[in-house]
Amino acid sequence: MTQNDRADTPLILWFRRDLRLDDHPMLTEAAATGRPLIPVFIADRAVTGIGAAARWRYGEAIGSFAARLKDHGSRLILRKGAPLPILLDLLQEAGAGGVWWTRLYDPLSRDRDSEIKEVLKGKGFNARSFSGHTLIEPWEIATKAGDPYKVYTPFFRALDDMGVAKPCDAPDTLHTPDHWPDSEGLDDWALGAAMNRGAAIVAKHAVVGEAAALARMETFLDGPVLDYKDDRDFPAKPAVSGLSENLTYGEIGARRVWHAAKVHTGQGGTHFRKELAWRDFAHHLMFHFPHLLESNWREEWDDFPWREDNKDAERWRRGMTGEPFVDAGLREMYVTGTMHNRVRMVVASYLTKHLTTHWKVGMDWFADCLIDWDPASNAMGWQWVAGSGPDAAPYFRVFNPETQAEKFDKSGDYRKAFIAELSKDPGEEAQDYFNAVPRAWQLDPKADYPDRVIALSEGREAALEAYDRLKKS
Repeated sequence: MTQNDRADTPLILWFRRDLRLDDHPMLTEAAATGRPLIPVFIADRAVTGIGAAARWRYGEAIGSFAARLKDHGSRLILRKGAPLPILLDLLQEAGAGGVWWTRLYDPLSRDRDSEIKEVLKGKGFNARSFSGHTLIEPWEIATKAGDPYKVYTPFFRALDDMGVAKPCDAPDTLHTPDHWPDSEGLDDWALGAAMNRGAAIVAKHAVVGEAAALARMETFLDGPVLDYKDDRDFPAKPAVSGLSENLTYGEIGARRVWHAAKVHTGQGGTHFRKELAWRDFAHHLMFHFPHLLESNWREEWDDFPWREDNKDAERWRRGMTGEPFVDAGLREMYVTGTMHNRVRMVVASYLTKHLTTHWKVGMDWFADCLIDWDPASNAMGWQWVAGSGPDAAPYFRVFNPETQAEKFDKSGDYRKAFIAELSKDPGEEAQDYFNAVPRAWQLDPKADYPDRVIALSEGREAALEAYDRLKKS
């Protein structure tokens, strides 16, 4: 046995998007060793380089997790910079024998982690990675031919048949070192600086931390899940779990949610688990086909005459298109940091089809504004709606905002909740939009609601004509 493997030699636990104690394979195995554990979080470019809302929310998650560790007699060491030299310094400072972490599947994380594992092992340190971010590992599921799945429905059936591992409970004890390495201050990182005045608005709606995430799950499973299949498309109803926010930062384990939902054997529980599987499907695709994040999944769409960023797209970003269902969604995102899934599809369809604007323009805006931003889900969702992605909705399926609103928001409650100009006495959320947006936009809640950017029939026809030209070419 080497010094690095001795029972009294500390282990460094490198946390990233796994900020919880429950259902944590890496933490459970580390605690079982009885070795002193040094939890660490490193703010590298995978943290500092993401969108404003996600970066702010990450900071909230880190702070909450640090407090949770403190309640359990431990602490979270914070460092900012490139992970490899930081980890090497920490190993020396703490006299630690290795570094463990939970795997991520985006290209940046995979390249970074592979280099770190190779260097640490080459220096004789224990370097291990664990599952825990998804229901299963992306390479654990394949078609009968051994290929990655490209269509969701057979993916879900295979996943459901093979089963998901049971979650593990939080460890009872976290052994601590005799001496802790120095830590930077979270406030000094200023992760929320780019949010400006919007942070205080979004903070009203964020549900932060492991305890809050577990309570949120229980609230959903105690009632709304029963009618989830029928109610989930109605944005004014409290019918969805909201757990995408917490899954993003690992404040709750996907396996914990899956098995808690599986108790509900009716259609609501099944459809909810399908949404969890959809998240895994996105990570499965990102792992096997990383170009999904940056370019058209279907190469033939490289010749589609997408418009790059434009004035119409700017009106879309500002929630001023003149289409109430579209604008309500964009304003909901700016106020709450999230957007109802049905509305996301309508909002994305309007940009990519009625306004024939490249899906990357919308994807980038969502990445800047969503507190539940996930690189795989965001990219796959946009390409699915645009028609360029895997298992995509046909391009000729153009969501009509009017008919969608009539079907899913007949009372107009959702639109009125977020569009001040449509109400004589607008509520707090509708007014908060104007308190959150940049002052440079010069938006006024008392102004008239804007005219349409384009007639819906005209936008649909232009989109279908462009699609016909693509097929002919």
